[in-house]
Amino acid sequence: MTPDEFRRHGHELIDWIAGYVEGVERQRVSPDVRPGDVRAQLAEHPPAEPEAWSVVMADVERVVVPGIVHWQHPSYFAYFPSNTTYPSILGELLATGLGVQGMSWVTSPACTEIETLMLDWMGELLDLPERFHSTSPTGGGVIQGSASEATLVAILSARWRATGGAVNADGDTSRLVAYATSQSHSSVEKGLRIAGIGSDRLQIVAHDDSFAMRVDDLRRLVADDRAAGLVPCFVCSSHGTTSSMAFDPTPQLGPFCRDEGLWLHVDAAMSGIAALAPEHRWVNDGLELADSYCTNPHKWMGVNFDCDLYWTADRAALLGALSILPEYLRSAAAQTGAAIDYRDWQVPLGRRFRSLKLWFVLRLDGVVPIRAMIRRHVELTQRLAAEVRADERFEIVAPHPLNLLCLRLVAGDPATDALIEQANATGEVLFTRTVLDGRSALRFSIGTRATAWRHVAAAWQLLGSLASSS
Repeated sequence: MTPDEFRRHGHELIDWIAGYVEGVERQRVSPDVRPGDVRAQLAEHPPAEPEAWSVVMADVERVVVPGIVHWQHPSYFAYFPSNTTYPSILGELLATGLGVQGMSWVTSPACTEIETLMLDWMGELLDLPERFHSTSPTGGGVIQGSASEATLVAILSARWRATGGAVNADGDTSRLVAYATSQSHSSVEKGLRIAGIGSDRLQIVAHDDSFAMRVDDLRRLVADDRAAGLVPCFVCSSHGTTSSMAFDPTPQLGPFCRDEGLWLHVDAAMSGIAALAPEHRWVNDGLELADSYCTNPHKWMGVNFDCDLYWTADRAALLGALSILPEYLRSAAAQTGAAIDYRDWQVPLGRRFRSLKLWFVLRLDGVVPIRAMIRRHVELTQRLAAEVRADERFEIVAPHPLNLLCLRLVAGDPATDALIEQANATGEVLFTRTVLDGRSALRFSIGTRATAWRHVAAAWQLLGSLASSS
């Protein structure tokens, strides 16, 4: 492709993207396809000669668009939001066009310093403790790819601190123990496997009626494990669990973890972004004693995937766990402490210029429309909850302080499961199922940028109609 062709097709592609975003409501929310359907519509072997732009885009419209889940659809109520905005798209395009490799300060100084600034900007907007700020002598922030990566980095940091760094030499993790509730994200168990600690060293702490961790049970488990000669090292406190949006009691966990020498990681993957609205700053209560914290602008903020913000208050443990320094990566800037090498703050070596899309969103749109969107989604969820409570066929099965409502049919699990399947089969909406204390539930997640009450009301009316006909 020549530069002139790139310019022409680039303009065409941007126009196409704008048209897609504005017209996404006309699509089915989820595709009507079976495994193998997409591949069967495409050539089995690579082309021998370059193909025309028009031919490729025709396949995008014929094959790709009908074969994806439309996460930007206003009637998408599944999993979690994954919003994108025009400034974010442009920031991603610029990062791709610049094509820099930001593994260290010397490989692209602007890539490093804008990222540091963005973590400080977001820390200020979310009102995070000063100990997470880049000017703190022990803390700082970095962009990870996802909350799962952030959890792994936190586990590796906790492992290093619990062993005094010995794990880097002898690899002994046989006595380390981690703690989380059954509501915590699966990335906790996955991270423990990767870190060599293992699933059998994950203690499941009991939760209360609101699905939040019981501190008294954590105390008991830690005491029992110490008595058994084990080494408790890591606690994951969830601020908005995936299944039910439960909030663990971090203000009570913090002092206990500090006194016991346990690494306290707070996972606020989606819900932490709610703190952009000052009235929802409660979602980050207790962070003053947390060792690490993460939240995702690529969920409820409008910064396209991937963009997880991870802060630590113990930079030494993070660097001790992850820093490797071969001669070809040494630099005077890093060795003197004058610059950050973010390759030491993550698992992979290479890294993209991800901070550009966050910078673009905050400068071109600002935080005001994001706050308005968060407030609208919370309001819609509370309005929906009132409708559900008024219908004796349904019950709400978890607290709903923000934008997730978990509901089920009083008729029981089979009826609830059938309702979810029937609703999703229409293509008009998309929900996900979860299980809360052994009971099936429908997760009604309201977080797409374009969602309005008419979309929520239509989805609720569909559920009611299907419930009546079953």
